[in-house]
Amino acid sequence: MKQDSEKQFEVFNSFAQQTNNFCWTLDKPESTMTLGSTLTKKFTDLGILLLNGPLGAGKTTLVKGIAKSLGINEPITSPTFPLSQHYLSGFRPLVHIDLYRIDECSSANAFFLQEEEEAKNLGALVVVEWPERLSLQMYDAWKGKMEYLPNNQGRFFQLISPTSQDKSISTS
Repeated sequence: MKQDSEKQFEVFNSFAQQTNNFCWTLDKPESTMTLGSTLTKKFTDLGILLLNGPLGAGKTTLVKGIAKSLGINEPITSPTFPLSQHYLSGFRPLVHIDLYRIDECSSANAFFLQEEEEAKNLGALVVVEWPERLSLQMYDAWKGKMEYLPNNQGRFFQLISPTSQDKSISTS
């Protein structure tokens, strides 16, 4: 079993090789968690991360890695039923939102704005699963897209910065 520092080196190495596209191929859940942990270290201005991807693609697994890097030791679970989870125990709080069960854009927008306001007061990082439920324009948000690779070859993750000219991932 590889040490955490070796795994992080592999992810940083992967980043260095693909820096123009911010794309990673993830072969197992552990590499997805390692990437999540790496994102908060590599992209220190990460405030809002919108995560698109189908059910089971690994969005919550990525959030587990993010939480670990923030020093959060409590179990991270998908907030599908409670809609959000607030993790305050790390050196930076995390607000994890899942909009899967909200069908109306106006309801999703209202819920998100309420959570965003609280997150700002806490100085928290906000991660939103199923952001396509929102109709808000969020020019300051990072966008991530997780997809299955063909033939069970793992997952593909693309990250787009708020300042990127590539707007290929939208919330709608």
